[in-house]
Order: sequence, then structure tokens, then C-alpha cells
Amino acid sequence: MNPIDQIAEARIRDAIERGELSGLPGEGRPLQLDDDSAIPEELRAAYRILKNSGFLPPELQLRKELRDAEQLLGLLPESERSRARVRLELLQLRLAASRCQPINLLLEDRYRQCLLDRLDGVQK
Repeated sequence: MNPIDQIAEARIRDAIERGELSGLPGEGRPLQLDDDSAIPEELRAAYRILKNSGFLPPELQLRKELRDAEQLLGLLPESERSRARVRLELLQLRLAASRCQPINLLLEDRYRQCLLDRLDGVQK
């Protein structure tokens, strides 16, 4: 165990012995820890501070916008959905680009269906 962990553990033990950690909200229940395994170790503390301050990392902000856009899309009248779908697809592309992962459009259900519909129209 490194020296910082040893100091932290000693202070926690001292606080427990003095009763300073008794009666706190959530006592006796398991901790609800965030899964930060996808965040590089050297950035985890900074991301946690930003999150606790109400700010989100760019990728999580994009995911939030994407989720909000998907919910709003269902509430729009059919005549306005086309433009909203374009915005939604743009957000999806930005999210995929931020992950630095190649995008395989053939695996996307909507794109594949549009492509099949278009090819079906050409063959008739």
C-alpha cells in the first residue's frame, strides 16, 4: 500500500474510533459507486470533481444531448420529425467520432433499412 493510502486508512480508522462516521446518511447500505473504468486513471479525479460540480465531460454531455433528443423526437408531430432526426444523427456521429471508433453504417438499423428500401426501389 502506498503512503497516501496508508495515511487515508489511518485517518478513517481514527474517525471510526471517535464515532465521527456514525449516523451518516446511507450508513449500513452499500455504496453506489460510478463505473469509471472507461475513464483513464489519471483523469478520474478531475472527472469526478467536474461531475460533482454539475459539469459533464464532453462525451457524457453528448450522450445526454442524444438521450434528450431521442425523447423529444417521440413527442414531435410527424411533419417535424425529419429535421429532428437529422440533428439526432449528427449527435450520434459526434459521439462516435469522440470515441475514436470507426463507424460501420451498415450495422446501424435505420441506415441499413433506408439503404434496403432505396435498393428495393431501384430494382423494381
